[in-house]
This record gives sequence, structure tokens and C-alpha cells, in this order.
Amino acid sequence: MAAMTHVIEAPHADDAAFLGPLQLRIWLQTYPNEAAGIDETWIREHRGASATAEGIAQWREFIEAAQQQPDLLFCRVVRSGTEIIGFLCGRRDEVVTLGPMYLLSEAQGHGIGGRMMSEFLTWVGSSPIRLWVTEYNERAVRFYERYGFKTTGEREHWRERLPNVRMIRDAQSSDDHSRAAATTRGVDRLHPVQIAGDIA
Repeated sequence: MAAMTHVIEAPHADDAAFLGPLQLRIWLQTYPNEAAGIDETWIREHRGASATAEGIAQWREFIEAAQQQPDLLFCRVVRSGTEIIGFLCGRRDEVVTLGPMYLLSEAQGHGIGGRMMSEFLTWVGSSPIRLWVTEYNERAVRFYERYGFKTTGEREHWRERLPNVRMIRDAQSSDDHSRAAATTRGVDRLHPVQIAGDIA
């Protein structure tokens, strides 16, 4: 059986039509949690807008901004044939913020998460990084820990319900950056990560 080919590249503006619905699809795969009171109805109420015309327009705006300011905004999509199966975005302010970052569950286990992270860390360089991750998404927390992220103790409830924790990765020396790149090459699985902040 032939191996799947996954291409990671910068998105085109027209990809916005796929990214919004994909984001909702992955939320529905990843975040239902009875203990937290998160179900399909709640997700559609609070994240369903990403698949609407307005949400798609926000994605298009972000993609175009990333094309114009590649030093400040990062965005990559993962293509499997003609289908987009994941993406990673980030922005550079006083520190770098990672997110949103998502990959369909059926696309996991092929080294895609590590490849996306490798490209992102190359873009980041030695700068410190921060993110929010859903507290009960333990596999995602472990994924980030392998890249030197640590929880800070800071917490928030997105839309007053979804429990998130803050993780940070300190500024890296050139030696640290080399070790991180080596770690990236050894990781073959990404578990979807929820980033609380919106893309716009």
C-alpha cells in the first residue's frame, strides 16, 4: 500500500473556504467532554461561526495578512492530495503566540505534527513562545512538553466553560534550538491542540 503524501505549505487565500469548516470539524472530534459540559451543541454554538461566511472571511483576511507580513504572521496548511487536513498558525508580538494548531484525528501518526512544529520553530528562531491548550487534552500537553513548553499555572475558561492552561517556551540559545530541531525529527504524532485565541 502506497504511503500517504502530505505537503506542508503556506495557504492560498482561496483555502479560507476550507479552513473554517475544518476547524469546526476538528473541534467536534476533539473537545466533547461530559465532565466539562462540552458537547456537540455547545461546540456548534460557540465555534460554529468559523464555518460561516463571516468566519471564512476572517480566515481569508488572516491568510492575506500573513502573505504581506511573513515576519509577523505564520500560517501553514497540510495537504493530502486536494484535501487540507491540518494547519498551524502563529503571530509575533512581544513574544510569539502559537495557535491555532489542528490536525484531523485520522491524519495523526504520520509525522505531520513534528513537521509542522519544525517549520514553526524555524520561523520563531530563539524567541519565547506562549500558547493556550485545553486542560483535559493531555496528549496535546505532552506533545508540547517534548518541545520544552511548560505550564505556568495560569488558567482560563474559554467562553466561561472550556478549561485552558497557559504553556510557555522560554527564549532559546542556538544550542537549545538545535536540540529542539532534533526532538522535532523524532516526534511522529500530533494530538489536536485547542488555542483559545481567535485568529483575527
